[in-house]
Amino acid sequence: MNDDTWSARADTAQHSIDHWFGADGIQFLANSHPHDRGNTEVFNYWWLAHVIDARVDAWLRTEDEQWFDAAIAARDNIVERNGGQLFNDYFDDMLWFALALERVHRATGEQRFLDEATAIWDHVIAEGWNDTLGESLAWRKQQLYYKNTPANGPLVILGVRLSRLDDSRDHLGYAQRAFEWLTANLVGPDGFVEDGVNREEDGRVDTQWRFTYNQGLYVGAAVELYAATGDRSYLARAVQTATTAVRELSDGAVFPDEGDGGDEGLFKGVFYRYLGELLASLADDEEFAEQRTALADFLRAGTDTLWANGLVEGHLRPGNDWSKPPVEWIPYSTILSAVFAVEQRARLEARESGAEVGAATVAGVAG
Repeated sequence: MNDDTWSARADTAQHSIDHWFGADGIQFLANSHPHDRGNTEVFNYWWLAHVIDARVDAWLRTEDEQWFDAAIAARDNIVERNGGQLFNDYFDDMLWFALALERVHRATGEQRFLDEATAIWDHVIAEGWNDTLGESLAWRKQQLYYKNTPANGPLVILGVRLSRLDDSRDHLGYAQRAFEWLTANLVGPDGFVEDGVNREEDGRVDTQWRFTYNQGLYVGAAVELYAATGDRSYLARAVQTATTAVRELSDGAVFPDEGDGGDEGLFKGVFYRYLGELLASLADDEEFAEQRTALADFLRAGTDTLWANGLVEGHLRPGNDWSKPPVEWIPYSTILSAVFAVEQRARLEARESGAEVGAATVAGVAG
């Protein structure tokens, strides 16, 4: 393979996770590189869920079994470190895990992964769905009054995907109601998506948190609902929010550092994942051709900048701002965002060349 293709670069990015962060035993992946900063044994459940997604991306692209094995190893590590169970206190965490498990099911046909994703769905709905501020999902069990995009966005995406596999239940209805709640409560006229509301039981919207992953989740939710219903208003919302996110949160090529708390490193990766879903949906769409070109150009500019600045000794190791050279310390959440972006660039390259990336060129399959 030509090492200058984005598929080859995606392979390099995937191997870089293990090169920089691989750890022995139950730790599985060191939380940072170098490995000696902070509490190195913290169990980052939701980061690991995204590791599964990253490995599924590689597996769909290459059909190489090593990536299937890596995805399952990450799944097993979550369950082992979580006391042998699927559930925790955070509804968004669990939904990230369920989304990854559902993708593994679709890629393998193995029922056990769908059963696990469905079990998480049932638990989340039973424990977190309520009428506070309107029908929607809470963020975590200890704050059932606090509603946000990080919980309701994944609920929409998972609900639509489960509805395709089992139409005997109201997965799609929950997804539509959660999307309607998000749109009414946290989305502005320009499509910008706020983080959450009522965190302090005062009805206030947290407008101070302007994060890329909220935009990405709404884009992904709208794309899924468009695919499920054919209603182009959903597609229009996805295009508007993606375009607004690039305008409001980037310099035109990359998103800046969103914070150094660790979780923030993953935020832009969520945007790139669902930007990839949107671009797949727009591949043959004439109405939004101009926006498709602009958004694809943004993906190219960001990944070009990432590759120009983020390599260390032949491996990818960027900071949270891809326009700058690598920094001394990074959490592995940071490299996951880079991997997601490079995988979406490889997907775009394959589609433009007329090739298919496994089953991943159809919206709603890769994501």
